[in-house]
Amino acid sequence: MKAVTEAKSKHKARLNNNSKIIKTIIAAIQEKKGEEIVSLNLKKIPEAVADFFIVCEANNPNLVKAIGDNVEKRVQEYCGQKPYKFEGKQGEKWILIDYVDVVVHCMMSDMRAFYNLEELWQDAERKDHTEEPVKK
Repeated sequence: MKAVTEAKSKHKARLNNNSKIIKTIIAAIQEKKGEEIVSLNLKKIPEAVADFFIVCEANNPNLVKAIGDNVEKRVQEYCGQKPYKFEGKQGEKWILIDYVDVVVHCMMSDMRAFYNLEELWQDAERKDHTEEPVKK
């Protein structure tokens, strides 16, 4: 048990905006034309359920689904990770992809405005990724 805890704390210390999984997720969102992409670094917030949230939006349900599917595909392809949980494939208004330390939220614009995750987690360090070029 102690070894698992130590390994996890070492992993968390290395996870940042330049981590491979985060770059892969952002590139996958950009490939499918996701908009208003931000990452929230939650590591300093004790109540947070993950180290990072990556939030983006799309203007139609088909695009929300396409972005979610592409994130899952690219992370599996480039990082060798499958999501712990993938929710929302049916409704296509909000897809949540949980990689334990990183949680991706892809939402319709109206859902994002209503739930306003950035305001809810306003103490998190925020980084805008909308203007960054796609990196593979």
